[in-house]
Amino acid sequence: MSTRTSPWPKGAPCWLDVVTPDLEVSRAFYGALFGWHIGDGRPEFGGYANADIDGRFVAGINPNVGDQPPAWTLYFATDDADATAAAITASGGTVLHGPAEVGEEGRMVLASDPAGAFFGAWEAGKHIGVQHFSDVGGLTWEDLRSTNADVARDFYGAVFGFEFTPLEMAGPDYSTFAYMGDPAPLGGIGGMMGMNGYPSHWIVYFGVADVDAAVVTTEQLGGHILSPGFDTPYGRMAAVTDPHGASFWLVNPTGAQPDRGE
Repeated sequence: MSTRTSPWPKGAPCWLDVVTPDLEVSRAFYGALFGWHIGDGRPEFGGYANADIDGRFVAGINPNVGDQPPAWTLYFATDDADATAAAITASGGTVLHGPAEVGEEGRMVLASDPAGAFFGAWEAGKHIGVQHFSDVGGLTWEDLRSTNADVARDFYGAVFGFEFTPLEMAGPDYSTFAYMGDPAPLGGIGGMMGMNGYPSHWIVYFGVADVDAAVVTTEQLGGHILSPGFDTPYGRMAAVTDPHGASFWLVNPTGAQPDRGE
């Protein structure tokens, strides 16, 4: 099991949350599928609830209080939310919200990149972000499907200081990203991979012990199957949605996982 107890370094995918129109439905779905314990929503944060495995945070559940569609949002760590917001704007992105204080938990920025993909940045306070990862029930990988992968690489490289390495077996325009000077991959950026007509978006992958069994469970719990299980050089995967339509991927985390440090 991979765990973390200290704030994530700048640029690390450090947190993720899902917008839901019904917290109780999402609590039942993700609790049964991944074994998450989902705490009570905090009124001071609009009912936002943290999910954990054995007391270690894995993700957030965000009740929809506006017109946001059900979807997962990936956050990248920053040690200065104001500087990151300025870099987003200077690099051609759009700051949609913040930088905003989230009590003593930290500071948040919500933004879109130049190709339209939505993401967040998180400056840790008391809440460092993900604590259980690269294991069953936790975040194991993330990648960007972009309508302009070259522009996306330039943008995220400028904002977070990433270096990129082509990964041709994943597609001619796909590359992994990593901390500058550190070859260990943190995630990937590539083109739409056949998803023409869809907007640019980040995909989050959760670990499961058995992908095919998790696909069956997803349907039984009211979710939907976008792509049934299939084998890849990186393990067996499947694409699904929760009952409200928020999409994510399932993967068996026995293959190589990103080294996210301690």
